[in-house]
Amino acid sequence: MDPELINDCVHCGFCLPTCPTYALWGEEMDSPRGRIHLMKQHVEGTPITPEMAGHFDACLGCMACVTACPSGVQYDRLIEQTRVVIEREHVREPEDRAVREIVFSLFPYPRRLRLLRPTMWLAGRMAPFLSRVHPGLGSMARLAPRVEHRQRMPRVVRARGERRAVVGMLTGCVQGEFFPQVNAATARVLALEGCDVVIPRGQGCCGALSVHAGRAEQARRLARRTVRTFEKAGVDTVVVNAAGCGSSMKEYAELLGREPRFKVADLSEYLAELGPVATRHPLPLTVAYHDACHLAHAQGIRDQPRELLRGIPGLELREIPESAVCCGSAGTYNILQPQAAHDLGDRKARAVGTTGAGLLVSANPGCTMQIASAMRRAGEEIRVAHTAEVLDASLRGVRL
Repeated sequence: MDPELINDCVHCGFCLPTCPTYALWGEEMDSPRGRIHLMKQHVEGTPITPEMAGHFDACLGCMACVTACPSGVQYDRLIEQTRVVIEREHVREPEDRAVREIVFSLFPYPRRLRLLRPTMWLAGRMAPFLSRVHPGLGSMARLAPRVEHRQRMPRVVRARGERRAVVGMLTGCVQGEFFPQVNAATARVLALEGCDVVIPRGQGCCGALSVHAGRAEQARRLARRTVRTFEKAGVDTVVVNAAGCGSSMKEYAELLGREPRFKVADLSEYLAELGPVATRHPLPLTVAYHDACHLAHAQGIRDQPRELLRGIPGLELREIPESAVCCGSAGTYNILQPQAAHDLGDRKARAVGTTGAGLLVSANPGCTMQIASAMRRAGEEIRVAHTAEVLDASLRGVRL
């Protein structure tokens, strides 16, 4: 915990109305400035107590406070540093430790996730039993998506027409195994816009889940492998279609102590900069676009996905009330803090329901699973899609 970064906070309170946990509970220690106060106490000699750890664990890391702060407090860096300290110094209860070990021995490893796919149809039925074992396990089961079939990605997808660029594409862990259709759509969209898309073998987790949970060594190990993979591929830009992954990869220099030999760009960010050349076919859809926190707050990317969607003829874009408030997914938060995530998911589902949209579009797999689950609880089924899938349908002239 960096004392200089801690002292940047003047405790003005502008962060309070933006903080999801403060909105839920109205508890000062569950606000950004309250947590910074606890960080200061620890730096000045107070040991980490279970109560302090609980307040830090309750933070979603959504970074809405970073956007709102007039003093430029780098809360994103502070909470990541704090979580490393928590993991090093705090001894958790055995049940909590066990669930965390399951999560971080499973989700960052695509091959292990792949073994789960044939059992996904059982997940929902097992959720009540797993909830009795531990609420987080029940939450994990309820969120599990149905994966119809795996789509094996080629090593290179060639540009359609004149080649305008060569880019790498991250396939990811959760995205690659649970949402393979999103990766396929991403590659097609880039190719239709004139890009050769290099998809190296040997990819896995970028380390984002581990970074956000304070598991620094695991994060560095996964990040090094990702950097080696794309540097060996020789690409100058790596395009990412998952908000949390893109946010962490843009901070690789700080995590690894050196700049990678490539830049990282979110799909919508890259396409907006590249400019459209492919013809958009009409899609008669009413769409609600959800701002993933690690896209809007951490990367500052809000306008680009909306511009891309508005560029599709026949598509009507509707804004979601309280769009800056986290849906409760936040990486592994909806597993490790299931009740708070449940409440935030219900709040987001109500907001989405007011739009009357027939399709919810998001740029992060965790958000997609979280909001779809909350909508089902509310009895309001809604179709969900990634920005890439909507663009892909329009560019190819097919129904979504």
